[in-house]
Amino acid sequence: MNKINPIFSVIVPCYNYAKYLPECLDSVLAQTYSNWECIVVDNNSNDNTAEVAKAYGQKDERIKYILHSVKGVAGARNKAIEHAIGDYILPLDADDKIGENYLKKALETFNQNPDCKVVYCKANLFDAYNQPWKLPDYHYKNLLQENALFCSSIFKKSDFDCSLKFNENMVQGFEDWDFWIGFLNEKDVVIQIDEVLFYYRIRPESRNNSLSEEKQRALRLQIFENHKEKYLQHFNLSDVLFDNYLLKNQLNAIKKSNSFKLGKEIVKSFQFVQSILKK
Repeated sequence: MNKINPIFSVIVPCYNYAKYLPECLDSVLAQTYSNWECIVVDNNSNDNTAEVAKAYGQKDERIKYILHSVKGVAGARNKAIEHAIGDYILPLDADDKIGENYLKKALETFNQNPDCKVVYCKANLFDAYNQPWKLPDYHYKNLLQENALFCSSIFKKSDFDCSLKFNENMVQGFEDWDFWIGFLNEKDVVIQIDEVLFYYRIRPESRNNSLSEEKQRALRLQIFENHKEKYLQHFNLSDVLFDNYLLKNQLNAIKKSNSFKLGKEIVKSFQFVQSILKK
């Protein structure tokens, strides 16, 4: 193992996630490819994040700890990448984990595809829900409409150094989606490994799960404003408005249909039976 020049820098922002951090770091330690460093950035936690991270660093010098007093996952990722010396960056949230072959398979993919800009994999949800995570297929135009890349996709540090950073103004969420839109262009090569190698924790209080419709609208507007030129390049406003008009008409027709009305009555009956059984 080359301790001076790791190939991968795994960056782990952490704020009050000490209870999840061991599972995250254990998944990094379990990698079959060993030439990596792992940088834990503590966003000034008030739990024992520092104690946990430093203990892992004492066990394995590849794990490093940085205290970053400015809160926010985007800023923490930028701070970690400033200190990273690996050729490839893997952002990994402190409550998530990776499969043991993720780094190995990613390096093989990059080596076999020199023009590739981002490598990711299939993923599973775990904790509150345990099931495959069905991500939409990646196409750049689709990415402008919904995020098809999870935050723990892997990219070259050299590309990051000459591109936009994580936007530290995206404090309410969607900072990874905003980053991918700015980081990638239509012709960039993005490859998905055909294997589940990433595990995304779903908690009832997860930030993105608790976003209200109002906040989601505000964040989407913020993303549009951040990348307006790209949106206007790929979408004609008149077409978008007309498509919205068609969809509203289709939805209204469905709601007025007999089958939809019947379905609503069946659901009501089922809910009534459930309420009786609970008594």
